[in-house]
Amino acid sequence: MSRPEAINQYAYALKQGQRYYRSCVIRGSYPYPQVLDEIFSEEMCAGRSYVGLVDIPMDQIVGTTTAGRKSAFAGNFMPLLEMGTEFAEKWINLCTAHLDTIGIKDPIICSEYMGRFYVTEGNKRVSVLKSYGAETIPGIVTRLIPAYANSQEVQIYYEFMAFYQLSRLYDVSFTLRGGYVRLQAALGYSPEHAWTEDERKTFLQAYRPFRDAFDKANTEALPLAAGDALLAWLKVYAMADLERMTAAEVSKSLTAIWPDLRVLARGTPIAVSTDPTDEKEKPGLLQALGLSKPQRLSIAFFHTFDPRKSSWTAAHDLGRKHLEAAMGERVSVSSCVCSPQNAVEAMEEAVSGGAQVIFATTPPLMDACRHIAARHPGIKVMNCALSMPYTGVRTYYSRMYEAKFIIGAIAGAMAKGNRIGFVANYPIAGVSASINAFALGARMVNPDVRIALRWSCLPGDHVAELLAEGVNVISNRETAAGEGLNFAWEWGAYRIDSQGELQPLASPLWNWGSFYEKVVRSIFSGGWEALSAKDADQAVNYWWGMNSGVIDVYLSDALPAGVRQLADILKSGIVSGTFAPFHCAIRDQAGVVRNDGSAWLSPEEIMNMDWLCDHVDGEIPAFEQLLPASRQLVRLLGLHRDQLPPETEAAP
Repeated sequence: MSRPEAINQYAYALKQGQRYYRSCVIRGSYPYPQVLDEIFSEEMCAGRSYVGLVDIPMDQIVGTTTAGRKSAFAGNFMPLLEMGTEFAEKWINLCTAHLDTIGIKDPIICSEYMGRFYVTEGNKRVSVLKSYGAETIPGIVTRLIPAYANSQEVQIYYEFMAFYQLSRLYDVSFTLRGGYVRLQAALGYSPEHAWTEDERKTFLQAYRPFRDAFDKANTEALPLAAGDALLAWLKVYAMADLERMTAAEVSKSLTAIWPDLRVLARGTPIAVSTDPTDEKEKPGLLQALGLSKPQRLSIAFFHTFDPRKSSWTAAHDLGRKHLEAAMGERVSVSSCVCSPQNAVEAMEEAVSGGAQVIFATTPPLMDACRHIAARHPGIKVMNCALSMPYTGVRTYYSRMYEAKFIIGAIAGAMAKGNRIGFVANYPIAGVSASINAFALGARMVNPDVRIALRWSCLPGDHVAELLAEGVNVISNRETAAGEGLNFAWEWGAYRIDSQGELQPLASPLWNWGSFYEKVVRSIFSGGWEALSAKDADQAVNYWWGMNSGVIDVYLSDALPAGVRQLADILKSGIVSGTFAPFHCAIRDQAGVVRNDGSAWLSPEEIMNMDWLCDHVDGEIPAFEQLLPASRQLVRLLGLHRDQLPPETEAAP
């Protein structure tokens, strides 16, 4: 009975091949398997490597090494020669063997170049097994190593070769750099971990259905590989979830993160809201969207530290109290202190209790926020962080650099000599802008000033070092809370007098209550939906400045009247928009002109500054230099977070 079945199978495969051929001809594309000899030359090769016996993924077999048999197959490796030909007879005989107890056991011989396979011996074996939908075929593989180049495709392939040494997997591919090391980390493996056979099998059993679900869902033809999608998926779910999910559940989970995949594919993921007017009422919008105005909102705040022990949390808790006082009975507000590890459970409990809006006040709660946003798309979720490209979670911060510019001018006026100290916190988005703005403010009043830069995330007693160098004005970390302001060596800008006493000068202050009130009013009025309607596939980052009232500068009563007047003038210009800290001539430390004085830098250019002004003495620290306690935040918000080495801890 095997031969009649094999004949029927050839007839089926022939139709598939002819259909593929006709479709290619109509589209004007190449209808045959690719020929390696026609696309590859020795000049392109940096060497050859014998890989050995491999289970080759069928969908990565794209051609033949020579042109000898290419016209016998369509590009999908289905036959093109009619029944009754010698080729058809051999194909049918091979298929008969496959259907018998013997099966097709002999491995094919092929070359692999850039993750694609080209058959030297065994074309018909590939064709037969492809016609039955086989996932893999055994093959003896020789790898052709491409000459190293700066192209993204070649660099990703070199990353793959390192990954293959550990995993022996050809199945996973990426279109974005760093994917392989991030996958290794996401699975909980150290960078050097070599996979066991059981680990390969377990991964493939979960990954292949995910890949199929992604390919089926990708009707938009997003230029992403299933590996890219998996990494985005693992930001919300765990690999253990994938191992137990049904196909329908996997598809549903992909739908939940699809906006993030669109953002990932587009590469311009964040819409920046720089002005509270973005949130003003939009008459008729809610009705046009088929929505009604909410009459009352249930709002939940989540912190990682107790307000009694953290000035950062205390500032946000003051904001919560302001919101309750301003909105009265229109809102019910709860507050919870939780760790990132139990935040999902705490947020789920709040949602079950009716929470419609979630404010998470620290970046480490982002993963929990993404879980909630994916599982409850009707909940409005916000995280206090800067520049994070997740569509389901809006982020918010303030333009700290505006306040730092004013404080820089104060420091320049009050310093004795031409050196001023600046202690920055972390090399994350927005911090370089604060350093540069401070430096430009100081230079505005003292053209000869130099800024001695230190980092609190590096080892050392930085204030003591600066004092030992004769620096008598230092800008340290900003004060988070506005009430009970208590200057110390760790906070604000200050001068050291001849007796070594600290004299407060100024400090940036947050007024989160203003932000929370404006955002909640926008939810009531339709402003929230208006911002979403501009581009549903972009993440939204609120980056409000001094004109919103969210950020301000505390001025010490001891400041001389003229210096206070200067600070007030600068603040007035920034608030009115007639003056901007970076609207001036600027060179960086390498002498590159960053602004000739005529340009107004965009929010994105300011937010993502990874350079320092030419009169700043110091550098942005590398990840490996940071204190261990600082590294997690830099992974989340770092200027070059996508290029960081993977974590070695177990995956979440």
